[in-house]
Amino acid sequence: MAKTSKGTLYRGQAHGQWSWVAHRITGVAIFFFLLVHVLDTALVRVSPEAYNAVMATYKNPVMGLGEAGLVAAIVYHAFNGLRIIMVDFWSSGTKYQKQMLWGVLILWVVVMVPFLIRHLSNIFGG
Repeated sequence: MAKTSKGTLYRGQAHGQWSWVAHRITGVAIFFFLLVHVLDTALVRVSPEAYNAVMATYKNPVMGLGEAGLVAAIVYHAFNGLRIIMVDFWSSGTKYQKQMLWGVLILWVVVMVPFLIRHLSNIFGG
């Protein structure tokens, strides 16, 4: 990225670039989850035994942590997508994009903390 006097080329500030990168990474991660989900669900039509074997491999703590990561990606992607819509369609959106990014991150924490407490207690607490 070329440097300007105001920061990086993307929207003039680094926070815009990092939110852009995180939005793309979470979008790709969600896409690959959906691809795997469709494929493993389709196994039930091919071989119910194979489907049951695949489902059994998902019932371990590592996959539970993966589920937590997936939910974190979906929640960030959704809130940041709403922020992008506001930046694009609200006349003052670009003026307040930094504050809206902080709002996205605060909302993400507010949603994720209770989810993680519940989810991780289910994974590791029995």
